[in-house]
Amino acid sequence: MPIVPFTAIDHVQLAIPRGGEDTARKFYIGILAMIEIPKPQELAGRGGLWLSSGTVQIHLGVEDDFRPARKAHPALCCADYSALTRRLKEAGVELKADVALPGIDRCHITDPFGNRIELVSALP
Repeated sequence: MPIVPFTAIDHVQLAIPRGGEDTARKFYIGILAMIEIPKPQELAGRGGLWLSSGTVQIHLGVEDDFRPARKAHPALCCADYSALTRRLKEAGVELKADVALPGIDRCHITDPFGNRIELVSALP
């Protein structure tokens, strides 16, 4: 039996441009309903912010030469996919449906900086 070296992802990091923290808060906290968690004191001076939703963590780090991740992306399982996508539409966020995997509700959105995020309905 092979050894399984990993059991979970601790966090996903996405880049944001310098000074983008307030814009990030409006999207990730205001629309996606994530919670900001304190960064360790040793890292706080770097800018950015850390967010959580249950056991899911996204760290937003400042990049001076910022380029959005348009292909690479986190895929987030949604407890209530329909309610979340409805809230996103009401907030004016564009959803790009993806029907490539039959039987799975999923779509892609972009954060205010152009980073791609996949949303997937939680499996029954």
